[in-house]
Amino acid sequence: MRKRNTKHCYAIGLDIGGTNTHIGIVDHNGHILAQESFLTYPRPMGWQTYTTELSDKIKAFIKGTPYQDGIAGIGIGAPNANYFKGTIELAANLPWKEEVPLAKIIADETKIPVIITNDANAATLGEMMFGAAKGMKDFYLITLGTGIGSGIVANGELLYGSDGKAGELGHVIIAKNGRECGCGRRGCLECYGSAKGLTLTAKELLIANNSEKSLLREYELDELTAKIIFEAAKNNDRIAKQTFELTGTILGENLANFAAFSSPEAIILFGGLTQAGDLLMAPLREAFDKNILYNIQKPKLLLSALPNADAALLGAASLIWKKLSDEQKVRWNNSRTLANRK
Repeated sequence: MRKRNTKHCYAIGLDIGGTNTHIGIVDHNGHILAQESFLTYPRPMGWQTYTTELSDKIKAFIKGTPYQDGIAGIGIGAPNANYFKGTIELAANLPWKEEVPLAKIIADETKIPVIITNDANAATLGEMMFGAAKGMKDFYLITLGTGIGSGIVANGELLYGSDGKAGELGHVIIAKNGRECGCGRRGCLECYGSAKGLTLTAKELLIANNSEKSLLREYELDELTAKIIFEAAKNNDRIAKQTFELTGTILGENLANFAAFSSPEAIILFGGLTQAGDLLMAPLREAFDKNILYNIQKPKLLLSALPNADAALLGAASLIWKKLSDEQKVRWNNSRTLANRK
């Protein structure tokens, strides 16, 4: 990546979701200067067709802005993206099961450097550069959505592991022979602490307490969603409230276990499930406090400071700003070394 003055260059953030793809231009202060969205795959297609159309959309988007001469790079957050290989691999909510060399294709087509990582890692970098973790060197980001994603930062560096797959805390098994997970195993935290897990818990409680009245019985079991359960809980429905209590307790217990790994300064929670407020957070904090190791210098539990609508773009763009920052540090250290030798 060429040396640039970051005050006069911009990063492209690209967030690829199962339904929509979002693209934006972000400056070094985290301001989104331009953005647009389009369907990820509006019709069945192979990945070769998709990547060609995606490249065309990126080029057209950049050309339509006044920032096209100052693009430092393209950062991409996508499900099951591999930072080291620049690929998307077996993403559950994308239609291709082959290994897609997305970073190389986009770089070749646009002539702009590309960095890719999974969406949770991208959100973690965004939180570190522009959100609640700004200035922190040790923290976890836990995304509570349909599933559970996570990113781990230790000593200022995002942990990727040997193969780019580190930090899958949502797939730690917490219940032997428990609920079946989309990853192919049973009993993963994601099956209990995500929005999907919340609805499964509600269904189990409704079946186990089949004579108890509940607002949730106005719906078929397959119609239940986290939003429906939340609305019922706000109306003091006992089963709905118990669902949140069980979910929050499970999350709090396991976040306390995770904290023993690297003693983070903070654990930051992000995603739609956090919008439930104290219904989720009160039992979560209680279980966390009760189970934290030693109860000394326990990590802070914080909510994300990034706007929900912008977090994915800021996270993806942060891949470029982090790369530029690291290169600047290397140049600074090299110049100091040369100066000390003279």
